Amino acid sequence: MRVLLDENLPVGLLAELSDHSVETVTGMGWSGIKNGELLRRAADRFDALVTMDSKFKFQQVLSGRPFGIVVVRAASNRVRDLLPVVPEILAALDGIGPG
Repeated sequence: MRVLLDENLPVGLLAELSDHSVETVTGMGWSGIKNGELLRRAADRFDALVTMDSKFKFQQVLSGRPFGIVVVRAASNRVRDLLPVVPEILAALDGIGPG
């Protein structure tokens, strides 16, 4: 699965998602772009977006998108706080579909 890791998540999380082909927003040169533009750019390149931005569902129309979005909830975006939820992220990616 082709996964885009939002810029609000640390690069250190890449190793935990190694079963997937993961790119970062920063690595794609897309740092600082607005969510709507990010979704447009990701549409033909990725199967899923992983983010900590819980406002996505309120700010953007997500239905009909050609990829799924996983919103991570953790105490912070530090790797040590994200490690306990990695199994849930992986499970969400395994069951994700468009929109």
